[in-house]
Amino acid sequence: MKFRITLNLKQIKMNILDKIIIDKRREVILKKSIIPVSQLEASIFFGKKTISLSQNLRNSTSGIIAEHKRRSPSKAEINYGFTVEEVTKGYETAGACGISVLTDGKYFGGSLDDLLLARATVNIPLLRKEFIVDEYQILEAKAHGADLILLIAAVLTREEIKSLSAFAKNLGLEVLLEVHNQEELEKSIMPTLDMIGVNNRNLKTFEVSLDFSKQLADQIPNEFVKVSESGISSVEAINELKPYGYKGFLIGENFMKTDNAGKAAAEFISKL
Repeated sequence: MKFRITLNLKQIKMNILDKIIIDKRREVILKKSIIPVSQLEASIFFGKKTISLSQNLRNSTSGIIAEHKRRSPSKAEINYGFTVEEVTKGYETAGACGISVLTDGKYFGGSLDDLLLARATVNIPLLRKEFIVDEYQILEAKAHGADLILLIAAVLTREEIKSLSAFAKNLGLEVLLEVHNQEELEKSIMPTLDMIGVNNRNLKTFEVSLDFSKQLADQIPNEFVKVSESGISSVEAINELKPYGYKGFLIGENFMKTDNAGKAAAEFISKL
């Protein structure tokens, strides 16, 4: 009986990414039916100059991209105790190069309002961390103050990556492409990307290992800023990854699970 339960849990985890994408496509269709593109394009942020995260990372000694994340599929609750303003202001004061804001509601407890509040609070680059499957979501990102978007290779074809990244670039946004293995990396390399991130967490099994970043490092062309994502919880991990050419390190849960995310980020960055 115990074995059967374990197996079922594993099957649920294996399918979580597919489930998120099905829900996301449905969500986008509903949003499109309510808020027209013209309304998004009327946002004051369409006239805003992009703050470059790739430039910040190239010039930084720490490379920290700090994340605002309330929960995740693998962790039911991380932290609901802070306001977006408290967290993002704390991150900016700590010296983060940029901030990643989760905007998915169902699985991560985020929203586009979080992005808007973050933009009203800080003057450093903001990443809309989302499962992007449609140009409409890129327009939303721009309309709510983002400087860059995330594209996840695991859920997109090469053609989709090409068209979505080109669409983002035309809006003046930077693009961080996330890969997890060699196959995803090979299909994704194109000039419309600014940064390539290696997710150390397998999104299908949730297993975490820095080896993913190490193994793919040499295969990422130097014109892209290398970013390591997930499972980074120590200064030692960053020092381990820097010789492989990584300039950016996305950290979320490690800061958010504390009583003061900004203070935790400041202490972490001071050791780098």
